[in-house]
Amino acid sequence: MALALLLTATAATFAANPLIGTWKLNEDKSKFAPGASKNTMVAYAPAKGDMIRCTVDGVDKDGKALHWTWVGKFDGQPYKIKGSPSFDTLSYKPVNDRTNKTTAMKDGKMVMTGTITVAKDGKSRAVMLTGTDAKGKKFTDTTYYDKQS
Repeated sequence: MALALLLTATAATFAANPLIGTWKLNEDKSKFAPGASKNTMVAYAPAKGDMIRCTVDGVDKDGKALHWTWVGKFDGQPYKIKGSPSFDTLSYKPVNDRTNKTTAMKDGKMVMTGTITVAKDGKSRAVMLTGTDAKGKKFTDTTYYDKQS
């Protein structure tokens, strides 16, 4: 019975999070910094225990395929990323039920911060990022995604 209650509570937590699902880049609405990579598909799904898995597919500035994954909690703590050339840890911290702040680090140094906001209807999300690229140049990106599932 305790296991059933735990599974029900965990499922309710994930179902209540509007970020869970698959998101496709709406390139027409988005504004990218020169030379920026593009995350064309982003999926958030429950992982083991109370963890969340984020899987990202996209292309770099030269059109080369990118794929990276993150498994962690939305608790403001950094969790490791596998496959990203730009950063090695990422944290998410909830602001409210539809908004998260995110911070990316590379070799212990903050390289990007941002805000991810899911629309009230749950059908789209906006991602506003600022940071410093590998060459030390500051950038700002505003990207929009449409929910696929």
